[in-house]
Amino acid sequence: MKKIEAHRKLLGVTKDTALSELKSVYRNMMKDWHPDKFQDDHEARTVAETKSKTIIEAYHLLVSIAPETLAATSAQYNQTINFAGIEDFEYKNEKLSIDFSDGCSYEYFGVPKAVYIKFVNAPSQARFARRHICNSFVYRSVTKLVAA
Repeated sequence: MKKIEAHRKLLGVTKDTALSELKSVYRNMMKDWHPDKFQDDHEARTVAETKSKTIIEAYHLLVSIAPETLAATSAQYNQTINFAGIEDFEYKNEKLSIDFSDGCSYEYFGVPKAVYIKFVNAPSQARFARRHICNSFVYRSVTKLVAA
């Protein structure tokens, strides 16, 4: 959650910012910080490259957790969490990444270590995730399904 708040602060947006407004803020910031704008000053160009990478990362994360994005993918998400098993998972800095057996992977933000420990020790990790993680924490898809 700290990462999400830091990205919101960087772009100067709130939790309720619409996707269209987020896109506008992103484009305006990229106009100001695009490395090509600093052709003659190598040091400023290096700073701009770093800043633009940070802006791009923030934008992509915030778009992936936006209510509009989650609503558009909710059918697939519900299908995955209700019917696919858990293949693998990783926990680091209150971020839990889960790979499901249908090929989808999701990141869950702000998961306390105590919840993660209960998840690891649960008799059915998939059931525990459905009940205590999947609809309780901010999440984003980290993989796209390949069309068959």
